[in-house]
Amino acid sequence: MMNAELQYRVEQFFYLLSEHCDNQDWDAYLDLFSEDSEFHLPQWDSEHVYTTDPKKGMSLIYYANRGGLEDRVFRLRTGKAASATPLPRTVHLVNNLRLQALPDGDLQARVNWHTLFHRLQVSEAFFGYATYTLRAAGDSWKISRKHVVLLNDTINSVLDFYHL
Repeated sequence: MMNAELQYRVEQFFYLLSEHCDNQDWDAYLDLFSEDSEFHLPQWDSEHVYTTDPKKGMSLIYYANRGGLEDRVFRLRTGKAASATPLPRTVHLVNNLRLQALPDGDLQARVNWHTLFHRLQVSEAFFGYATYTLRAAGDSWKISRKHVVLLNDTINSVLDFYHL
């Protein structure tokens, strides 16, 4: 069982992650990920089954390490990301944090998320849940794995919703 102080500190970590994304503070956002961090947003195979292995099935997003996120940030900064030009205004909400200690000393954190998104006079909402592996880094953590499940995966246009 996790103690209340740890729960609070991890909540604050996720609030900071959301704030960096919403403020488009990409350097601070990237700094919360370890160099070897994996990012996976699977594609749904059917109404209730999504791909679990990004190397064998289709994914909406798969980055094997932080380099993929860095490439994405480069495209955002240079306007080469058509799906995010102009950049949207967003609010990322996280709740229902559940923590589990892993045998190697890392933490597994599962959160529900809801992203509100406004771009080109269109507002959208995306929601789902995410499972993170957090590795201790000083008095905070680095994200070593992020697995996001998008529950409303019918997207009206190519949008940049997945930062959180």
